[in-house]
Amino acid sequence: MLSSDAPLQENFMKPTLVLGASVNPARYSNMAIQRLLENGIEVSAIGRKSGVAFGIPILSDKIEIANLNTITLYLNANNQKEYYDYILKLKPSRIIFNPGTENIELKQLAEAQQIECIEACTLVMLSTNQY
Repeated sequence: MLSSDAPLQENFMKPTLVLGASVNPARYSNMAIQRLLENGIEVSAIGRKSGVAFGIPILSDKIEIANLNTITLYLNANNQKEYYDYILKLKPSRIIFNPGTENIELKQLAEAQQIECIEACTLVMLSTNQY
């Protein structure tokens, strides 16, 4: 039996790390946290500065996250370098490179470990049910 909650239940199985998260509501990473939560997706957040967005703590430390499905990036390629080992250690199923975060070096490292890499906008993916 299908219920209207089916998409939310499916999304709950896609725990997501917002890397480059911000408490600033004008930032796309902040909007992504809100939209992910609205879609029933479990969210973790790491940013340059600690804080809270929509009840989700934004940490500045690299934390262990079990069963991570997706990392959505909001750091430019230069700022991603310090996270390479961390990202690969988390073993996400996929990495979303949002506009301005494209990085061929990280993409090649991830794909070598069978991590799917997508150049897309998390907000658009959510609004078009492609997340």
